[in-house]
Amino acid sequence: MYNRLNQYRCIIIRGKSQKEIDDLLPAYAKVIDDITPCEVEEFSQKFNELLAPYLSADKRIKKTLDNHRTEIAGKLFGMYYVEENGYVYASERTRKFLKDNDQPAFFKDLCYKMQFPNGMQKPQTFQPLLDNKISIRPNAFVLRVLQLAAAKHLVLNKKEIGYYILNSLDVLQGIAVPEEVIEAIEKDRKEGVVRKIEAEGKASSYNYQHINEQINYLELANLIYTNGTGEVWLNQNESDAIQIFASDWNKTPEFDVYSFDLSTVEGRKQFELEWTAYFGKLSDKVQKFETTASALGVTDELPNKKKETSGQTTVEIGDEGEAFVFEYEKDRVFKFNPRLVNRVLALGKTKGLGYDIQSVVAEEGDKADFAKYIEVKSTKRVTEPNLSDVYWMDTLNITRNEWIAAQQHGEFYCIYRVYFVRGRILMYVINNIHQKQMEKKIDIVPLTYRIDFGKDAIDQIVIEEIKNNV
Repeated sequence: MYNRLNQYRCIIIRGKSQKEIDDLLPAYAKVIDDITPCEVEEFSQKFNELLAPYLSADKRIKKTLDNHRTEIAGKLFGMYYVEENGYVYASERTRKFLKDNDQPAFFKDLCYKMQFPNGMQKPQTFQPLLDNKISIRPNAFVLRVLQLAAAKHLVLNKKEIGYYILNSLDVLQGIAVPEEVIEAIEKDRKEGVVRKIEAEGKASSYNYQHINEQINYLELANLIYTNGTGEVWLNQNESDAIQIFASDWNKTPEFDVYSFDLSTVEGRKQFELEWTAYFGKLSDKVQKFETTASALGVTDELPNKKKETSGQTTVEIGDEGEAFVFEYEKDRVFKFNPRLVNRVLALGKTKGLGYDIQSVVAEEGDKADFAKYIEVKSTKRVTEPNLSDVYWMDTLNITRNEWIAAQQHGEFYCIYRVYFVRGRILMYVINNIHQKQMEKKIDIVPLTYRIDFGKDAIDQIVIEEIKNNV
């Protein structure tokens, strides 16, 4: 029987604001990718050194940088792990993000694997969770309750989610069911009872800190909406992903903390190693967590995918960002001179060119008819980039062919950086990146090297005969 009065504070590591997290996630991934694999000591030093330019001067102190590295990028986000050999490696979650630039998908997978108890705190600090038999997938339970609430046309708020779910001992122990929670909320509302999390001698901000943190990540995952009054709604554009969570509300957490002997140093070390390796791995549902433009509510700003465009459909362009830029360029060029619009070509499927779209300058002057070469780089996130922050930086990867094309075409080569954010599409145009690199307005760092070798470089030849047993 669910007793909502049984309260228990089950904390998580403190992160940053939504805007800071969305801005810093690419920075964390870039830094980790640049320096791993490497030994722990080198990792600590270089991570702090490379992350510092992304932070304001007053935050470039060792304590703050260490917190970003160990607490947020490491324990909270599972972006790297340490092997028994003492080397640090980028996690599967980080490598996937570097490939797809899908920030909501990153947080969906993170939220899906979140559990209590977990290995984010040191083993000796969460012994009370074990003593209280905590065992829950918190985000799955929250989303299931929100599903039930939506079916009853109820809008829950953050404080209710906190009191009745995330701070409820019965829920955290896995002995309550979502229907009981909804029933309790309805009963209290009918009787005019307002439940609040209260801790003696603590301010309200402290009491709800751990609740707000968890809800934050569900919103960064694009699974919920919140407003200024604290109301919470499901994002129905993500109904498939939400159903995956909600269907697992009563499943036992995948990582069994209770199987470790945490009373010994060896047991605690083994637990930390195994948890870190586990948490950074992608879940088995990750392929279903891709974030589409429609999930971010920007479908109306994309071209009709069935519309014919100079013999091609936008589906053939392949990527939502390329589709958006292709339509944008056609519209821009058409407004300048309709006869030039047929020179806007979608070439993203053509390998080796170093650009996705060939367009026309289409500006006043003697170069209006000159070709323009556009490389499209897209990313998806919930919040908008904060250009008012003087320390804001972004990062993206270009191929060798793209860099060669940038040098070859000079002022006629540009990058269109497309951001799919909630409710809108933003695009930043960066012209002549080769010139900007020479002016030190952008940094370009080679990340891979090709090795060509001949017989003179070979030191050893090993041949193992394979016996045919047939």
